[in-house]
Amino acid sequence: MRADLDVTLSLAGRTAAPAALPVPVRRGGFGGAKGLADYLARERIDALIDATHPYAAVISANAMTAAQQTRVPLLALRRPPWSAVPGDRWTEVDNARAAVLALGEEPRRVFVALGRNELAPFTTAPQHFYLFRSVDPIAPPLPLPYAHYVTARGPFSEAEDRALLGAHRIEIVVAKNSGGGATYGKIAAARALGLDVIMLRRPAAPDAPAVQTIADAITWLDHALTLAAARGV
Repeated sequence: MRADLDVTLSLAGRTAAPAALPVPVRRGGFGGAKGLADYLARERIDALIDATHPYAAVISANAMTAAQQTRVPLLALRRPPWSAVPGDRWTEVDNARAAVLALGEEPRRVFVALGRNELAPFTTAPQHFYLFRSVDPIAPPLPLPYAHYVTARGPFSEAEDRALLGAHRIEIVVAKNSGGGATYGKIAAARALGLDVIMLRRPAAPDAPAVQTIADAITWLDHALTLAAARGV
């Protein structure tokens, strides 16, 4: 912990019971870019770090707009995407609806590793067996005849995911290219088992200054705060 920093972490509020965190946490949206800009001004925020999920494009766009309006320095902390390696069998698509189409008409056993808000398109293809894994329960269950639900919080190792995929005789995985190590287990497990992966492409990110590591973010933050102090902000 940095005793010289007053840090507030903002969560979207989609997870009912987030992991314990060592800093003050606020939950819920701001009301778009204007609401975030009002918050930054009201709380006299000196620097804003966008560390949201790489698929939360609206949040990142709002952060950039709000930072520009308030002239608060902004940095995006973006995990680099995974890259296919020999043995990977990826088909890249733009969204969940395209992923459903890519599954085809013949019944398959599918592991779906997407957020709860992205699952509705799968109800249009009820012929498949679906294994859904989520941090919070999917309630009510989707109107699908062949579905199994697992509630669990990562990180997940390759061995754990190999066991899960094998136990449910999974034939294909649907996932996002989230990057990082916490959820890579399913990708490594699919490779080891020779399974196809339907990978949702990342949305375009705003053209904001960005780094890939926490260490680089801290270096940027120290520099930004030094400049703010020199300006008397």
